[in-house]
Amino acid sequence: MQQKAVQIIQEVKKAVVGKDDCVAKILMAILSRGHVLLEDIPGVGKTTLAMAFSKAMNLECRRTQFTSDVLPSDVVGFTIYNRQTGAPEYKPGAAFCHLFLADEINRTSSKTQSALLEVMEEGRITVDGVTREVPKPFTVIATQNPVGSAGTQLLPESQLDRFLIRLSMGYPDPESELEILQRREKGNPLSQILPAANAEEILAMQQQVDGAYICPELYRYILELVLQSRKHPSLELGLSPRGSLALCQMSRAAAWLQGRTYVIPQDVAFIFHDVAVHRLVLSQEAKFSGTSADAILGEIFAAVPIPVPQKRSGPHEP
Repeated sequence: MQQKAVQIIQEVKKAVVGKDDCVAKILMAILSRGHVLLEDIPGVGKTTLAMAFSKAMNLECRRTQFTSDVLPSDVVGFTIYNRQTGAPEYKPGAAFCHLFLADEINRTSSKTQSALLEVMEEGRITVDGVTREVPKPFTVIATQNPVGSAGTQLLPESQLDRFLIRLSMGYPDPESELEILQRREKGNPLSQILPAANAEEILAMQQQVDGAYICPELYRYILELVLQSRKHPSLELGLSPRGSLALCQMSRAAAWLQGRTYVIPQDVAFIFHDVAVHRLVLSQEAKFSGTSADAILGEIFAAVPIPVPQKRSGPHEP
């Protein structure tokens, strides 16, 4: 199955140039049954990245451009009376799919944002007291413009915490941007992407990721990182238990993608920033002094000694 994962990455890279780590981490999040928040300025390829994944994995993808007039029913659906049958009929919303692209999610109302909470956490949609399961696998890839851009508002902490990772693509380097310009001469690169997997194979990959082994020393290491965030003087809120679980699951996915059945400290280091950065709430003093969440995470990571896992015999032994 690792070969299938590599093929997915290769197909996505036909449309996304120079962002290899970003592509790999999004695939890890999908294989961890998580959701992805892409925060960046407009025009750097956030939507292209999400559409590329939907094509490479052959998943049903729906997109909603979030504006101030988008309603919760547009996202989760609604019930209407069918005069022919004499019974209520459910009309699915945009989120009833495998891969839901929520474009510029921080431009819509808080009520519409909160409509996604149940489906992101539980994979279910409840409308008029009736609960329905969304198709599996299910992933939300949401994009947001930087706070302070026209028409934007902050996502609440409860919703931010439900995103497994937050990524920022940034501008491409000059060589990558040159390649983007040259590829566009041959048409839209998205049209060149071929399906490399299907829904059943993605589910099988998720099961394999679940089986990756984390030794006791690494569990303690992850816990120490979390505890350091909770007692850091520049933070009002550190990582929640959901954040601890996210660190474990993303570490498993990082290990599996490298062809291992066990997690090593480098896997935790690779994903720590992306799992943690959007879950922190800075103190007022830190905000006034210009301290960034990135700098605080660097301090936390440096303060916790990297463990040396003990050698063990068994099926997970390196």
